[in-house]
Amino acid sequence: QVQLVESGGGLVQPGGSLRLSCAASGSILSVNVMGWYRQAPGKQRELVAVISSGGRTNYAESVKGRFTISRDNAKNTVHLQMNSLKPQDTAVYYCEMKAFIGTWSNGGEYWGQGTQVTVSS
Repeated sequence: QVQLVESGGGLVQPGGSLRLSCAASGSILSVNVMGWYRQAPGKQRELVAVISSGGRTNYAESVKGRFTISRDNAKNTVHLQMNSLKPQDTAVYYCEMKAFIGTWSNGGEYWGQGTQVTVSS
């Protein structure tokens, strides 16, 4: 079993900052990619940022220069520092992980339950 637990969401004013964290636990052999996705009401889930085990990052155009993703490989944690937040950043943010669990033949994609981020004055 694998569990991803997100924290750090909340209500913030436009221009403010939040830091999301996600901790993965369970019988994890190896984690490849970790990332953050978001889903706003009435919209499809979209990629926000991902980071490889080697530290290579990829960001959605809409968050470049404002958000920073980082990870701690030893702790299987990933963080998303969000600055200069805008109302259009309002969404449920989901942590995602591609990893091998239990055995090397058991690779898969795993998701957290999501944390709400609301940007409003």
